[in-house]
Amino acid sequence: MRFLLYLMLCLVPLALVIARGPDENNKIFPYPINQVTLDNGLIVISIPFDSPGIIAVYTVVRAGSRNEVEPGKSGFAHFFEHMMFRGTEKYSKDAYNEMLKSIGADNNAFTTDDYTAYHTLASSDVLETLLDIESDRFMNLKYTEEDFKTEAGAILGEYNKNYSNPDMTIYEKLRENAFKKHTYKHTTMGFLKDIQDMPNQYQYSLTFFDRWYRPENCALIVVGDFNQTKLMELVKKYYSNWKRGTYTLDVPLDVPQTEEKTLNLPWKAQTLPQVSMGYRGPAFNDTEIDMPAMDVLSQVLFSETSDLFQKLVIEEQLVEYIYGGQQDHRDPELFMVDARVKEKANIERVRAEIDKAIEQSKTTPVSAERLASIKSHMKYQFAMGLDNPNGIARTISHYVQLTGNPESVNNIYSLYEKITVEDLMNVAKKYLNKKNRTTVIMTQEEGQQ
Repeated sequence: MRFLLYLMLCLVPLALVIARGPDENNKIFPYPINQVTLDNGLIVISIPFDSPGIIAVYTVVRAGSRNEVEPGKSGFAHFFEHMMFRGTEKYSKDAYNEMLKSIGADNNAFTTDDYTAYHTLASSDVLETLLDIESDRFMNLKYTEEDFKTEAGAILGEYNKNYSNPDMTIYEKLRENAFKKHTYKHTTMGFLKDIQDMPNQYQYSLTFFDRWYRPENCALIVVGDFNQTKLMELVKKYYSNWKRGTYTLDVPLDVPQTEEKTLNLPWKAQTLPQVSMGYRGPAFNDTEIDMPAMDVLSQVLFSETSDLFQKLVIEEQLVEYIYGGQQDHRDPELFMVDARVKEKANIERVRAEIDKAIEQSKTTPVSAERLASIKSHMKYQFAMGLDNPNGIARTISHYVQLTGNPESVNNIYSLYEKITVEDLMNVAKKYLNKKNRTTVIMTQEEGQQ
């Protein structure tokens, strides 16, 4: 299911959301998008929204774990999500935090495979203050080697906490086995051995920041209550001196997978068995049908209204849950299928039922009515999230990091309208093949209680 369907921002009636914007153009995104590119390459996207006194400010850095191409240097995109709050000469860490507190701003960040986003929700009358402190840390971040080592230790603790969860470990092992060369081989947090060595990589951290925290690799997104002319004056005032970088990324692509891979993963603590499958899927592309067709196919096969869900979860109660889908990525990633099985003896039966449903999808067309219903549900659930500055900014951030073009949101949803039953069968045949699949089967170790 598309990443943005997970946004839980449904606070305003859909009719009101759609009525606000230029829906006569049949665009899913109903608000005007202003886009300016500064001479240094920084993309500035501003979207006026009727939220009196409120603005959302996002800085999108198109650097995630995908950018970590050197062996032994994974985890640094996520590392800088932490380090960017360490302060500068102008605003120390304490001064930065105190400034945000004094203006009542809600400020945080997150990292993904493809990008890192820094986001703030605040009163619109503090826009200049926000742009001042944000531009300063992106141009002038400063931290000592001691600060670096302290944060590196905290990240190791975060890794150990996160990967005590079997779901996280399964995902880590699945990606590690599914990819050979591509940097999607490691998760956003990075390989454990690299995180353990991170305290020794202070000099490399400076190199990483110098490469990626550059204006041509970033987008500034402002949504809410602002004056466009004043905004651009402030942006030019605070960001025009940011210097371009020179580094060019070369991500190694994998050759097509030619045989199925299966990994058995014992778990030392008490847990139910889990089957996780990853099929090499398509990259995001707002001009080709494959990715949106895979999104719709995931609903046909694995949503709560699907035959497979009804059989395995409701009727026979063989699994606690089953899920299938693929998130948007800049390069080909994995279409995931996950099922938590209630009894170890039923693992193979569950796998067989999944295989059967997938094979049927290649030859049995879904009804026109069901296809139309799924399209409608996806479209309106998405639109319902476009009702506040933060939700809008996050939505646009997602598409900007993929293509650099905020209009990709409209382009991709126009493709949804064109999907046919034949398209669904075609992508099932193209991507959901056993030779294209990596499977992790996790079971509790013998003797564990």
